[in-house]
Amino acid sequence: MATNIRDKFRGLLQHPYEPLFLPKSDGQLFYDLPEKFFTDRYRPIGQNLINRFSTAAAAPAGSSADTPTMNRVSLNNIPDPDIKFAEAVPRRGAFSLFIPEHRVIAGRLIKLFLDQPDADTLGDVAAYARDRLNGPLFQYALASALLHRSDTSDVPVPSFLHLFPDQFIDPAAFPQIREEGRAVLQPNRMSIDIPLNYTASDRVTEQRLAYFREDIGVNLHHWHWHLVYPAEGPERIVRKDRRGELFYYMHQQMIARYQVERYSQGLGRVTPLDNLRTPIPEPYYPKILRSANNRTYPARYANMTLEDVIRPNDGLRVIISEVERQLQRIIAAIDEGVVVAPSGQRTQLDNFRGIDILGNIVESSTISVNGQLYGDTHNNGHVLLSLVHDPREDFLESFGVMGDVTTAMRDPVFYRWHTFVDSIFQRHKQRFAPYGPAELRNPGVNLLSLETELDRRDSVKNTLLTFWQRSQFDLGAGIDFGAEGSVFVTFTHLQHAAFNYRLQVAYSGTAKPATLRIFLAPKRNERGQSLTFEEQRRLAIEMDTFRVNLTPGINNIIRRSANSSVTIPYERTFRNVANTNIGDANFRFCGCGWPSHMLVPKGDQFGVEYDLFAMLSDHEQDRVNPLFDERTDCNDAHSFCGLRDRTYPDARNMGFPLDRRVANTVRSFQDFVAPYQNMRVATITIRFTNTVVERT
Repeated sequence: MATNIRDKFRGLLQHPYEPLFLPKSDGQLFYDLPEKFFTDRYRPIGQNLINRFSTAAAAPAGSSADTPTMNRVSLNNIPDPDIKFAEAVPRRGAFSLFIPEHRVIAGRLIKLFLDQPDADTLGDVAAYARDRLNGPLFQYALASALLHRSDTSDVPVPSFLHLFPDQFIDPAAFPQIREEGRAVLQPNRMSIDIPLNYTASDRVTEQRLAYFREDIGVNLHHWHWHLVYPAEGPERIVRKDRRGELFYYMHQQMIARYQVERYSQGLGRVTPLDNLRTPIPEPYYPKILRSANNRTYPARYANMTLEDVIRPNDGLRVIISEVERQLQRIIAAIDEGVVVAPSGQRTQLDNFRGIDILGNIVESSTISVNGQLYGDTHNNGHVLLSLVHDPREDFLESFGVMGDVTTAMRDPVFYRWHTFVDSIFQRHKQRFAPYGPAELRNPGVNLLSLETELDRRDSVKNTLLTFWQRSQFDLGAGIDFGAEGSVFVTFTHLQHAAFNYRLQVAYSGTAKPATLRIFLAPKRNERGQSLTFEEQRRLAIEMDTFRVNLTPGINNIIRRSANSSVTIPYERTFRNVANTNIGDANFRFCGCGWPSHMLVPKGDQFGVEYDLFAMLSDHEQDRVNPLFDERTDCNDAHSFCGLRDRTYPDARNMGFPLDRRVANTVRSFQDFVAPYQNMRVATITIRFTNTVVERT
């Protein structure tokens, strides 16, 4: 793709509320706007603005050869695109994928962008729309379109962190950022520090999990998953392979990870939010704001009670009794094993595809078999919770953090709601018989040993180490009307020492592949009491899944933790692509995944024991075509995010073999693995050191 096409989009994807006529990319990118592209506010003085801001387009006379010059991008004088429908979301208002009207508008805008005949025309249409539409709406729709078009594979797509940093960091940092950028030249600027815990004091017990809930990478993962899997839009981008099952599994794993962290920090089980009429004891004061209108995300006080949400300006009418009836219909459908389409067609749920159908119903997406009957369960829960402070817009307040995919995971009530949502899926899963030898065994494969070792010489076996790490990222592209150049902030996050899995496998037979599946499960609750195997199974977190090639005899397998199928590297989570010309095809799906620094639970200073489970499953039952090769394909996080335009790379249900109940005789992992030589369990310890290490 030509460089000018990358430039054409690069300026559209930074400083989201700065008008397009202002130079972008540290003053090195300027758009020559046709008159009609100016909004009503600026059209009368358009030529004056062009003259004022384009004077640096050519290097001044006498400048040195290496003085940077401004790159001018020409836009074609296209007919006015029809974007009136999208203006229903106020430009300086809040945008939410949980609000049905907003979701429909986003889907239509994505379709408008996808329908453009080529990337050049798409750039023109997007440039015309940019200064007229709501910032998060525009950026979400354009990013989704760029992700799903084949002719924009070289266009770098920034994360929301670099577009709307206000949704991720302490707002107290912004005055300091602007002061540093205004008063200090680029080479002398210092990084602004973001405190690890700034939303509550240590007296609040839930604050023990702030390092997880408010982690920037965790919240970016949630945003990016919904970018890759939009619930509205053209069917070709919504109807992806096993999309509904991925919705179930990705959220189930996040809930399991959160619960595992709670146990290690002395907190008990999350209470499912299964009653929409009782007070919510957990308060949350987010302390973040929307830069679009400089208003804070509203707080939720302790013991508030949900009410019907009736807000005509948002197109919202969510009645609790109706949500309850729709939930009852979903439960009845699960118990009967059948869902009903508007035509009356009945579709069976008690099969491999049932969880996928159910996931699309519960979310719900446009490919729900019957949205009218089964409702909008998951999204309506977010709406009710996010507007508990102002359900009828009496006080002109917008939604709280639960109303935004970029902020929802910060709130403790997110995990209560999704624990309830997960219980719906578990009700379906309980209908299936336990896996038997036909699914679990792998003849000729004997997993002799399983252990971990730190990625250093002479390290202790089966002990993993966690600690705090201090890292930096550049927010320059997301600070509207700020200084040119980079503006760095420093934040502290959980990290683990790199480690390897070591396995020894004896195999008798001809050479063949197998799928190695690794899970980590808590052994004890917050009081030190042993968990039942059923509890362990439901809280097992996937650590890695990958294919190995077995040869006759002894096979020694070493797998680096950095290669996990669950995570993406730090660089893909936090890099700033605004000022780069590098193509970015890998960001599209490879950029979707759990942050690598959160792969390992925190543990504690004394060491927390976990069961590490590994299984070498029969690849003939796992195989899908075309065969996935992580050495040549996108090899990051397909466990949670799938593969672009391809079949999910595992024929088993997600979470196999721990996604189904087991026989009553199985009371421990040892009981579970005992009949099968292709499985093994080991005890590992995770020890946390309360020290901060600088990222190098």
